[in-house]
Formats: sequence, structure tokens, C-alpha cells
Amino acid sequence: MTASAAVMAILVALLLGAMIPGPSFVLVARNSISLSRTAGLATALGMGAGGILFGSLALAGLYTLLQAVEWLYIALKLAGGAYLVYMASKIWRGAAQPMTADVDMQARSFNARKSFWIGLSTQLSNPKTAIWYGSIFAALLPQHPPLWCYFVLPPLVFAVEAGWYTVVALCFSSRRPRELYLRAKKWVDRVAATAIAALGLRLIFAANKVGV
Repeated sequence: MTASAAVMAILVALLLGAMIPGPSFVLVARNSISLSRTAGLATALGMGAGGILFGSLALAGLYTLLQAVEWLYIALKLAGGAYLVYMASKIWRGAAQPMTADVDMQARSFNARKSFWIGLSTQLSNPKTAIWYGSIFAALLPQHPPLWCYFVLPPLVFAVEAGWYTVVALCFSSRRPRELYLRAKKWVDRVAATAIAALGLRLIFAANKVGV
């Protein structure tokens, strides 16, 4: 397989992985509906920024490191799981708080900045994503990739991650989903919190298991 074909295969694999519903999908959808389209797009950009970091680490050999240093992988699982449970608890506690559909420009700006960092931290909190990136790169990229791969792959990974979650944000931030959310905010937030907490607890309880 040529380097160009390997890069294309990596991007397709990462896109398919991003399309599998997980905490990233839940948070982008929720922020898009409950806050604003801007907040959803900012969350998507945070996911893309996380993709750049994971892609760069994968190029640097993260997969080999995590496989060789088992305690580091376990620590990442515990920390990532704890963070997801913390995020879920915040969403659950705020589920019963009413909100209006009108948000002033200052609040929108704050929500956008906060949403970006939430997107980035959520992406980075899941060590399984790091392993997914590392294994895909290790399986498809040549052992000694040409120099251009190191410059081209990270921005392309950003385009794939941010692009997919931008589609999610645009779909969930339209008027009809937002109106439905405002009417059922309490239960939608609690379902989202439960899903995120379940993923976090799964990471924690599986922390002592070897492998992905």
C-alpha cells in the first residue's frame, strides 16, 4: 500500500470510528440543542483539536508506549472514566433547571469558549480513542512513512473529526430539535448524563483488563 492510500484508509477508518455514538456524540448533540448552534460548533472544533493531538501522538508511537507500559494505560482509563462520570453528574444536577431559548451575545460567547474546552477535554479523556488512533496508524501507515505524512495527517484528522461533529451540530441545532428539547429538557439531560456515566464507569471497571 502506498503512503497516499494508507493516509486515505486511515481517514476513512477514523471517520467510521467517529460516527459510532459515544460521549463525544452525546455532548455535541446536547450542546447544539440546549445551548446554541455556535456552542455545538465550538464543541465540534474541540473534538477536532483533540483529534490533532491523538493523531500527532499516534505518529509518535503512542500505541507502542501504551502497550508496553500497562500502568500508564490503566491510569488513563481511570482518569478518563472519572472525568466522564464528573461530566455526567454536572449534567444530571442541571437537568431540572429551566432555561429559555433566548441567549444574549455575551452568554453565547462564554458558552462557545466553554463548549470548545469541554469538547477537547472529553475527547482527550477517553484512552480508548488514543488506542483506536494508535492501532489504526500502526496497522495502516508504513513502518517508515514519508516526511509529508507528519505534516499532512494531523490537519486531515482535524478535518475528519471536526467535520463529522459539525454535521452533528448543524443537525441537532435546528429549530425543531431545539423546541423538543426545551419541552423535555429534564429527561433528555438525564438520559444523556446516564449514557455518559455508563461509558465512564465502563472505563473504570475495565481499567485492570489488558488490551482495548
